[in-house]
Amino acid sequence: MSIKTRTGRVCRPVHLSIRSAFLATAIAFTVLPTAAHAESRPALSEAEVRVALQDEGGKKDVRAFYKARDYRPLWVSGTVLRPEANRLLQLIESADLDGLNPRDYDPKDLAQAMIEARSGSAEKLAEAEMKLSRALADYARDVARPGKVDMLYVDKELAPKPLDRKAVLDAAAAAPSLKAFLDSYGWMNPAYGKLRTAFQANIATLAEQQRQTLRLNLERLRALPANPGKRYVLVDAAAARLWLYDNDRPIDSMKVIVGKEAQQTPMMAGFIRYAMVNPYWNVPPDLVAERIAPNVLDQGLSYLDEKGYQILSDWSDTAVPLDPALLDWRAIAAGRQQVRVRQLPGPANAMGRMKFMFPNPLGVYLHDTPDKSLFNGGDRRHSAGCVRVEDAPRLARWLFGKPVRAPSTAPEQQVNLPSPVPVYITYLTAAPEGNRIAFREDIYHRDGISFAAASGRSSAGR
Repeated sequence: MSIKTRTGRVCRPVHLSIRSAFLATAIAFTVLPTAAHAESRPALSEAEVRVALQDEGGKKDVRAFYKARDYRPLWVSGTVLRPEANRLLQLIESADLDGLNPRDYDPKDLAQAMIEARSGSAEKLAEAEMKLSRALADYARDVARPGKVDMLYVDKELAPKPLDRKAVLDAAAAAPSLKAFLDSYGWMNPAYGKLRTAFQANIATLAEQQRQTLRLNLERLRALPANPGKRYVLVDAAAARLWLYDNDRPIDSMKVIVGKEAQQTPMMAGFIRYAMVNPYWNVPPDLVAERIAPNVLDQGLSYLDEKGYQILSDWSDTAVPLDPALLDWRAIAAGRQQVRVRQLPGPANAMGRMKFMFPNPLGVYLHDTPDKSLFNGGDRRHSAGCVRVEDAPRLARWLFGKPVRAPSTAPEQQVNLPSPVPVYITYLTAAPEGNRIAFREDIYHRDGISFAAASGRSSAGR
């Protein structure tokens, strides 16, 4: 499995050397032995930090970070490094789990600087301070860089934002706990930190294929923004499940029906802007040929009336009804002719009572369904790409804060949300479950395609 670097972004996985393991052990003795020792003299002075910045050749944004905080250190307390320094080194040494090359962040040099800081020398402490900040900023920025996954951002503001070094360090300094910030990957989408932590905790028990699968799923999670919104909907097509999040906590969940293998539900992000109550269903042309036309040929035109189907002249808003008796249904069934068919609102309508719209060029949305029996099966791939939700009224109550009712009984009644709510549709074949990892069926065979592409990139780079 190839992994990414900050430059060419293709390399072989890097594992801890004996020397780096020795350094990690030695560093454990450099961090805050006692509170009394830590307070034996003040933290680094402004002059000491300034000198270290110059000696380190610090980047402009790192210098700007220290200037804005009056040159107060982030990693030094009294005459020792804070324990979080050791945690950062652990993350960097295991950067291959993120699909990155640990050597890009020079962990051996960083470890050596931390050992030398054990002397309590202001010069060595300031040097370690700069190296730690630079390493965190570079590493976090690279982890946050979105990978090449097939994600459609219907609303561009939902795409992950590039990070600069100062933004990373500002976030670390502002965090209530620097340890929690590092442990949770506080600069990433919350789901990333949970899976990354589970990956590292279980790595000794994982086969290489599972490790590849985890790296691939971390890549997919990079496609989600660090700040997904106060309230948002998350759909995982691989799990065929939907979650409702409030303040980064899942407060509800329900089953969903996703696309068949031939009509896969895509990965995408957009704002749910309104609900459509009493909706029409505009039948996809391939389903008209595969399902409706054969039934018309078998049962006659009465089939259309029984199911509430209407034939329209075109796909415009001004389309007019056509007489189905005038159409060549054999040509439609054979795919030689296309016709627009829509289903009128009612108990049999495939959209159910409502659909939740985040307008997009793929025509994908969340919607109700009259066929509730499909939710009982283990394989919930039955749609033409849209997401059918198990309990649409419950979803509507959460979105709107009250039950949603149509202003009238007329078809296609639009009810706007007071504020748009983000929806993220992803595809995770590995996800954390407590301290363990749940591996799911690759229902769309996307993992294998990605592995083959990665192997091709690795061969080309050698």
